[in-house]
Amino acid sequence: MVDKLIVIHKNESRISTFLVAKGFNRKHEHVKRLIKRYQEDFEFMGSLVVAVEKRGRGQKSEEFLLNEEQFIFLGTLFKNSKEVVRFKRTLAIEFVRVNRLLLLAQSRQSGQDWVMSRDFGKAARLKETNTIKGFVEYAESQGSKNANRYYTIITRMTNGLLFIADGEFKSFRNVLSPQQLMTLATVEQIISKGLADGMKAKMFYKDIYKSIKTNVIAFAEMHGQSEVIEEQLKLEESGK
Repeated sequence: MVDKLIVIHKNESRISTFLVAKGFNRKHEHVKRLIKRYQEDFEFMGSLVVAVEKRGRGQKSEEFLLNEEQFIFLGTLFKNSKEVVRFKRTLAIEFVRVNRLLLLAQSRQSGQDWVMSRDFGKAARLKETNTIKGFVEYAESQGSKNANRYYTIITRMTNGLLFIADGEFKSFRNVLSPQQLMTLATVEQIISKGLADGMKAKMFYKDIYKSIKTNVIAFAEMHGQSEVIEEQLKLEESGK
């Protein structure tokens, strides 16, 4: 994506008003006030999603994430200049491109390779989840007060090391390619074995987590990260 202009929010392409303001050469607060003035019109074209972003030095900025129709409507409220027209053109191309990728990711779900990879991944995830459940009980027996967090910690660690994902998805696994699903399943098997082996060896629970994280980092460094959604286009262009 061009400078990551488009983000994906719950499987829908959107752009932040912070970037819109920058592209239109306007103050962000002015853009937000304009949206609030015509809020009913914007909400007619979809929900107005509010996001909070860090903008450096610990400062937080509230912004809207606009869908394609909302962005087009906002664009009609500004006078055109060479800079604004160029930005609109760039965004038009990017919305089409990202929407195409989302549709492609969705269409792949009916393919035999994807279905087989997803089924294999479900089995690996179920085994990992069951092992994490045992690990949580093991950690609690060693004094951990927040062991339940390991379900989220391990999942975020795994996804963060294996994939580059700009956006929020209704189902993260459903937008992965067959290759990505197989890679994820392989790592989940590594994690399951590492947790089980660590508990069998009666290691301290924090050391077990450090050990599996080291293993996942080593795997990710060897195989590299892949981009979620963008990977779909690479597969299409290669004819796979």
